[in-house]
Amino acid sequence: MAEKEESSSKIGLIAGEGEFPLILAKELLNFNYRIVAVTFSKNQEKRLHEFADKVYRIYIGQFQKLIDIFKKEGIKDLIFLGKIEKSLALRFSFPDRRAFSIWNRLSNREDNTLLKAIADELEKEGFFIKGPSEYLKNFLAEEKVYTKRAPTEKEWEDIYYGLKIARAIGELDIGQCVVVKNKMTVAVEAMEGTDATILRGGKIIPQTVVVKIAKPHQDLRLDLPVVGLQTVEILIKAKASILALEAGKTFFLQREKAVELADKHNLCIVGVK
Repeated sequence: MAEKEESSSKIGLIAGEGEFPLILAKELLNFNYRIVAVTFSKNQEKRLHEFADKVYRIYIGQFQKLIDIFKKEGIKDLIFLGKIEKSLALRFSFPDRRAFSIWNRLSNREDNTLLKAIADELEKEGFFIKGPSEYLKNFLAEEKVYTKRAPTEKEWEDIYYGLKIARAIGELDIGQCVVVKNKMTVAVEAMEGTDATILRGGKIIPQTVVVKIAKPHQDLRLDLPVVGLQTVEILIKAKASILALEAGKTFFLQREKAVELADKHNLCIVGVK
């Protein structure tokens, strides 16, 4: 890639899996940042080279190594983005002494608690954690009906019921997604992730309403909900009826393709406050 001007600011990107870290990296270039990325898989390492000055691949859990990389590179600002399957991370991580220390201090090991503890530890080292929404405002869901089909009155009732349930599980830092039908909770997201939750709900009953929100006490710099074309493909496979997203706090990627596919299958996508 072309070299950046010396006047560009440096930023450290901690990149999980998926397209979103690549979208963010592209936007960061538009903000005249020079990117130093740390990631955890060979495939993502290869893809990030298109955007980043340097890319390092480490094992999940090598926390001190991550700190040492960014300090060596003279990085102060850090940003997190991308999917990390918690079940895989627990099986294939190589935690160092510092990671074990954080793990053992946690009051619980749910996602928001864990991410907040990691962010706090990085801030103690002098880093500043920035939120991706600062650079990706155009990707946040709006309060609107995206598809040709709007929810029916009965579906709106399920959407608001789902929001209530989603907030309740979010208060406990369990998950961001629930599946409901006729004001009954069909499936609740835990460690398995959104896609698996939607499919599990679809096995129980068709024509469900899927609601995805940010947790009420979530640090908005960390782990904001993300949906995209793959989510719509999963909804179709599960024979779901509605996808409701929390407006302003959920990233909606590949929007045009996702809405086009949803319209073909009479699936409704709506952003709600």
